[in-house]
Amino acid sequence: MTSVVIVGAQWGDEGKGKLTDFLASQADMVLRCQGGSNAGHTVVAEGKTHKLHLVPSGILYPGVQCIIGNGVVLDLKVILEEIATLQAQGIDTNHLAISEKAHLIMPYHYTMDEYQEALKGENKIGTTKRGIGPAYMDKIARQGIRLLDLMNWDDFLTRLEYNLKEKNSIFQMHGLP
Repeated sequence: MTSVVIVGAQWGDEGKGKLTDFLASQADMVLRCQGGSNAGHTVVAEGKTHKLHLVPSGILYPGVQCIIGNGVVLDLKVILEEIATLQAQGIDTNHLAISEKAHLIMPYHYTMDEYQEALKGENKIGTTKRGIGPAYMDKIARQGIRLLDLMNWDDFLTRLEYNLKEKNSIFQMHGLP
């Protein structure tokens, strides 16, 4: 069994998507193991343009199992829109699986991202303000909300309440509404 792993050496725009797409047609499985919807790539297949942010480009090839792994921070709105767009283009998404342990990007992550970037002033890093960094911060702090947490509404609400309380206290410490 041969495996090919594509690993980036820097942040963004290094050609990982093009290389993945090139190899995907010959693969049994394409796995996205990290990152979020802050970037993506455009793939032209059979004369049609597809813009992908979260879904692995193997989705364009019948029979290729595509997996979004637990290292990805998942924006539910973005993934649902992306799947709907692919389906509207006639792409079968039934061979897409998403790890239930993938962490979710919540609306407060967007707010935290904007706030943290603004605090840096001239030293800002140029974040896309899509909540990726703050979602990873919550993941590392073991307080993030995962896809599987949506399966138990009481547990989800408990986690959400804790996170909102913590984020609100941070904003209040800095005099924000």
